[in-house]
Parts: sequence; C-alpha cells; structure tokens
Amino acid sequence: MKQELVEICLRVRDIEATLDFYTNLFDFEIASRREFPEDKFDLVYLNSPGSSVQIELTYNYDAEPYNVGDGFSHLGVTVSDLEKMHEVCKSSAYQTGDLRGLSGGTPSYFFVTDPDGYRIEVKRAK
Repeated sequence: MKQELVEICLRVRDIEATLDFYTNLFDFEIASRREFPEDKFDLVYLNSPGSSVQIELTYNYDAEPYNVGDGFSHLGVTVSDLEKMHEVCKSSAYQTGDLRGLSGGTPSYFFVTDPDGYRIEVKRAK
C-alpha cells in the first residue's frame, strides 16, 4: 500500500500574523483559504515550494491560547543559503537561535519560533 504524508495541522491564535511568518519569511504560498464563520473557524492551506506536504493552519475564533505540547518538537525546512536565511530571521521580529552544528561541528541549522510558539528548524539543503 502506498502512503504519503500530505499535511500537518497547526492551530493558531492570530491567522494574519502566522500567515505573515510563513509567507514572508519562508516563501510558503497560500494554496486555499476557507472561512466557516457559522462554525467559528477558518482553514488556510500553505504550500512550500518544492514540497507536496501542506501546512494546514486552523484558526478557531474563540479558542483559548494553545499549549505547544512537549511531545511535539518542531517543523523542518531546508534552505539553499543557511547563513543568509539566518540573517533574515535575526533581523525579523521572530525569536531566532544561533547557527549550530551537531556535536559542535560545522553549522548546519538554527531554530526560529513562529507567532504561536511553534519552532521551525531551518537546515542547510544538501
């Protein structure tokens, strides 16, 4: 049986701030946006260039703040120029960690945090 991961759902508190993060910092594109005011939620699907996996952003109008669970760690994104992306993230309003390497090796990744507290691991593309 063939299987394929097609989406990851994140519940968000401020849909516009979250869209700004993913579309302006990482060049994700809005694939679709559906609003369900009668049910008090909106869905926005994002595509990442070069990937078939979508991020589904779920915005519940009246939700309390979400706790990012300790079982969930992060999403991962690869970039062709890690140092340039690190500078872009550092100059943004988003919490950005230092460039790091495994076991103190050559820097190959860093973390940036989105408006809802989800961490994104930004890795050097191989």
